[in-house]
Amino acid sequence: MKIKSYKDLNIWKRSIELVEDIYKITKNFPKEEIYGLTNQLRRSAVSIPSNIAEGFARFYNKEYRQFLFISLGSCAELSTQIIIALRLDYLESKESDKLLNEIDEISKMTMSLIKKLGTD
Repeated sequence: MKIKSYKDLNIWKRSIELVEDIYKITKNFPKEEIYGLTNQLRRSAVSIPSNIAEGFARFYNKEYRQFLFISLGSCAELSTQIIIALRLDYLESKESDKLLNEIDEISKMTMSLIKKLGTD
């Protein structure tokens, strides 16, 4: 299948699902975290598919790769925030493990795409 849009990319689809999961779990966070950890988790999660989409729209692979690297950074940031949420007892281990595993898979897919794009 020919990829015509970033919406055709499995990595983008999975990262959108991750955003949905993050929004659902953060609904239950304490209200005092709305401008703190809740906001940070949501922004990091949204950054992943956003950078995949923006990079796809770039003319050169070098630019696309740069946006994918930013997406990878957002994955690392999100993982760290999930660990913090777990340590603060805002998440259960089962929830955090599921999220961390999905982030790890998205990160691997991102690295694979970066390698496929090669260098300009």
